[in-house]
Amino acid sequence: MEHITLLLAIVIVTALVFDFTNGFHDTANAMATTISTGALKPKTAVAMSAVLNLVGAFLSVEVAKTISGGIINENGLRTEVIFAALVGAILWNLLTWLVGLPSSSSHALFGGLIGAAVMSAGWSSINGGTVVTKVLLPAIAAPVVAGLAALLATKLTYRLNRKITDEAQLKSTAKGYRAGQIASAGLVSLAHGTNDAQKTMGIITLALVTGGVLSPGSNPPVWVIASAGIAIAMGTYLGGWRIIRTMGSGLTDLRPPQGFAAQTSAATVILASSHLGFSLSTTQSCSGAVMGAGLGRKGGVVRWSTATRMFVAWGLTLPAAGLMGAGAEFLTKQGPWGVAVVAVLLVAGSAAIWLLSRRKPVDHTNVNAEAEPPGVVTTAISAVSPPPAGVVVPELKTTISAPATTAGTPADPATV
Repeated sequence: MEHITLLLAIVIVTALVFDFTNGFHDTANAMATTISTGALKPKTAVAMSAVLNLVGAFLSVEVAKTISGGIINENGLRTEVIFAALVGAILWNLLTWLVGLPSSSSHALFGGLIGAAVMSAGWSSINGGTVVTKVLLPAIAAPVVAGLAALLATKLTYRLNRKITDEAQLKSTAKGYRAGQIASAGLVSLAHGTNDAQKTMGIITLALVTGGVLSPGSNPPVWVIASAGIAIAMGTYLGGWRIIRTMGSGLTDLRPPQGFAAQTSAATVILASSHLGFSLSTTQSCSGAVMGAGLGRKGGVVRWSTATRMFVAWGLTLPAAGLMGAGAEFLTKQGPWGVAVVAVLLVAGSAAIWLLSRRKPVDHTNVNAEAEPPGVVTTAISAVSPPPAGVVVPELKTTISAPATTAGTPADPATV
């Protein structure tokens, strides 16, 4: 610690700020479906997620190794490059949070890091093979695998329960799924800590290597692990309510069995990738699982207008954060005054985004308000594909009178 310079200290603090934004940006991954189905109250959900994120941060360092010694070449790397990369990642996180889009904090970090490194030392500073195998391919595979797993799990769940018609049994089954959803949400939170907190650990470790404090290939020190875990837990507790609304009710309408299937599928994919050192996006895994669960229920549909905007944000994250990181690095290369300008721009940009968010605030009191009304296609599909019999659907209780059997004599009403 005695070798840490002022610049290195600024980089470490900025990395922890990114970790904080990662926490509130990705709270939705673990708790959006749990909140939207009513399994947990919003404040209770984010508190539980925060604690488990902190615990998960101490379980593994494999992803941190991938970042600190895999994506870019450490030799000759300047500490200013890490600072510029973090600036790009933080600003993109805040922009996507402002519009309620669950983009990938991981890819924002990777994009900022790649853009800053290329601006500093050219394309030779990037390990292309590692980027492809441990970043790009998992980015494509994770949402697909999680989505298919959630779709199949949802179909199986409804098939197993299709013969349950007794009201007491239906209520008991719904309670069971809510309990299972809480447990699976906790597992996602734990997985998020093992995967996403490690990214900040890797960045801080990389900064310590470039500053000469650690030797190349070193594991993150204990204080780095602890500080990253605490920062992401604090951000998680704050709650990224805008993104929670999009994930919980903006993509599809979820019920407890679907929420349980989505959370379990996402947690399995994330934990498996953390064990293998694949730095995938927990956002993409959870979003894919939510869409799969939405399609897995008969009558369930995905709001494709919201999903399309989300896909566009996914595609833009790497290049957009990369451009921001490259621009920040261009300024930091000019010397101390450039670093100061970048710091001022970061603070000013963050403050401006926060002020814009206050125009239409979203918090725990209105997080379950409808994010977007169903479109024509969504409504039509839902109308012709009703849920299977035997499923508790409290919101579908409309009474429709049957046609009259004789003139002026209506038949008994049919409840649908």
